[in-house]
Amino acid sequence: MIGLGHFLTLSAILFGCGVATILTKRNAIGILMGVELILNAANVNLVAFNRFSWAGEAVAQGGAPAVDGLMFAMFIIVLAAAEAAIALAIFLNFYNHFSTIDIERARMLSG
Repeated sequence: MIGLGHFLTLSAILFGCGVATILTKRNAIGILMGVELILNAANVNLVAFNRFSWAGEAVAQGGAPAVDGLMFAMFIIVLAAAEAAIALAIFLNFYNHFSTIDIERARMLSG
């Protein structure tokens, strides 16, 4: 039986991979992928807590979950999609100007 601990472990692994990706990548698309991994780790936590926390009866018996994690997970998915669209637009503009997406070149953007 898969318990809450398994989901939390998976979430911690996803979060660690996301942080490691952000810290090691110089490519802007790689950094964006790391941010997406971190947001997915948060989604796994929210859905797991929604599944394993009850305010009385189980959902199958008419009970309601104590934490409404599914709504927050949907909000995070929408937020991640919007963030990806804005970031890709910024990266396309950056690529048109510098012909690369290496973030080390972004230092030239500061005044």
